[in-house]
Amino acid sequence: QVRLVESGGGLVQAGGSLRLSCAASGRTFSNNVIAWFRQAPGKEREFVAAISLNGGVTDYPDSVKGRFTISRDNAKNMVYLQMNSLKPEDTAVYYCAARGGVLSYRISHRANEYAYWGQGTQVTVSS
Repeated sequence: QVRLVESGGGLVQAGGSLRLSCAASGRTFSNNVIAWFRQAPGKEREFVAAISLNGGVTDYPDSVKGRFTISRDNAKNMVYLQMNSLKPEDTAVYYCAARGGVLSYRISHRANEYAYWGQGTQVTVSS
């Protein structure tokens, strides 16, 4: 079982930066791929970033590649999402998710393959 709590969202101007944090509890945190997803009003939940168990592998969609960086600190049970050069289209609720299950080590872009979710944090980028 993994419990996740996001923080760090807020209002920022286009071109600005934000750093999201995801605090995890549970002894199995380091055994899980962790991902960030986002969901804008009226849209489906969208994959934003994922990181492997030891942080050695990361994955991003083209829409955020080069602007967003995911990292993790297993000693502190923390995952971070550094977001730079933010655009109005980045506005959404951002969720942290842990893979879970027998495939907890495998990165996936599919929201329905993540078992544990945080409550989300709002990011608003003004133009």
